[in-house]
Amino acid sequence: MRLDLEYKENTLIVRLSGDLDMGIADSLRNSLEEALDRQPVLNLVFNLAGVSFLDSSILGVLLGRYKRISKIGGSVCIVEPQPQVRRILELSGLFLIMNEFPGEDVALENIS
Repeated sequence: MRLDLEYKENTLIVRLSGDLDMGIADSLRNSLEEALDRQPVLNLVFNLAGVSFLDSSILGVLLGRYKRISKIGGSVCIVEPQPQVRRILELSGLFLIMNEFPGEDVALENIS
């Protein structure tokens, strides 16, 4: 897994790549919580362009961050998932609560 974090105004952009599974779920959860504690943000953008696979443990990590951000009135969105990852997100129902955007710029325009 590769993780890149960038703060833009009131938004945290999380760029992930590789296979995301149970083996890295705790590490990812801890990294995201530390980033959210370090600098409070209102919105969260998950860029999944480089993710080739994710499992239910990662869906749980995404959902947990959604719950945290939605409690403060913020938005969480997904950017550029690969077709196989998009299918998993779609089947899980995450797109019912998180918007999908074709790029980070579009996401930032729509959630800020």
